[in-house]
Amino acid sequence: MTTKPTLLERLEQGPVIHAEGFLFEMERRGYLTAGEFVPEVALEHPEALETLHREFQRAGSVIVEAFTYNSHREKWRVIDKEHLYEESNRSALRIAKKVAESNPSGTPDLMAGNISNSNIWNPDDPKSQEEVRAIFDEMVGWAKEEGADFIIGETFYYTGEALCALDVIKKHGMTAVIMISPMAENIMRDGDDPVDAIKKIKDAGADVVGFNCFRGPETMMPYLRDMVKKVEGPFAALPVPYRTTQDHSTFFNLPDNNNCSCPSPHGQAFPTALDPLFCNRYEIREFMREAYYDLGIKFLGVCCGNNPMLTREVAETVGLVTEASRYSENMANHFMYGSNKRIPKHMSDYAQKA
Repeated sequence: MTTKPTLLERLEQGPVIHAEGFLFEMERRGYLTAGEFVPEVALEHPEALETLHREFQRAGSVIVEAFTYNSHREKWRVIDKEHLYEESNRSALRIAKKVAESNPSGTPDLMAGNISNSNIWNPDDPKSQEEVRAIFDEMVGWAKEEGADFIIGETFYYTGEALCALDVIKKHGMTAVIMISPMAENIMRDGDDPVDAIKKIKDAGADVVGFNCFRGPETMMPYLRDMVKKVEGPFAALPVPYRTTQDHSTFFNLPDNNNCSCPSPHGQAFPTALDPLFCNRYEIREFMREAYYDLGIKFLGVCCGNNPMLTREVAETVGLVTEASRYSENMANHFMYGSNKRIPKHMSDYAQKA
């Protein structure tokens, strides 16, 4: 029986595609409540979660990440369902393990446990820090018991919380991917420059470091360029697929500038009126091309807003052929814009008037 390559071994061999974005995609599919964003789907509709994992797998993701993002104790308290906390986490881990071990290619994928921003970490309150550490400890412990190959700690906007997550992961003897998500002030909320924070995290023992979520391609890329100059890899890059700008560097307060009277009852497009601000697949392609070929970043994917089509785009951009590549675009056969010799001339001539 051959030994499954570890994450670090795979990164030495080439790009590793990682699908995220479960919160937004499950909400779009009708299995998760926007605003709350607690992944009850792992208990209520495990078949839907398994299906999404398999769709991402077909699209090229070789990591099956347990959907335990936002599934920490405090989030379950907010919706008055703390009694479901452990059961939900273990269900998500087992679903991910099942999918990882049954890749149709015959080569098992890696299964990742996940911990994330707690939203209660307070650098001025040691009690809150102790509570967060306890939450991380139980979640990493469950992931290890359920057979996770490594742990992803992500979406941290406090350096201190990211370092706490790393410390807990390492105390459990697990490989750690740590990703940060600075908000629009362009500093970590406890004061660090984001790249300085990445260096601290790497120096503290993280195996892979990088950025995920909050920022789209335009506003994440400058940090990636700086990171690869100042920090030792391997690196991760997982933007959101939204058109953030220098003036609005995260998707939280990104305005809809499409000159419409579009309803946005929450006062901003985030999180349920972001649709007109979505990046197309070619924008994601350009981001991944620079991240991989120019910067040498190998742990690649898309975060909130992701879908299997975008994951396939990431994989194909770095030269991989996926099961879903069978259905990659072929405009040559389009009935009006195609170049196939069977396209009627009266249709192709009409294309620019359509």
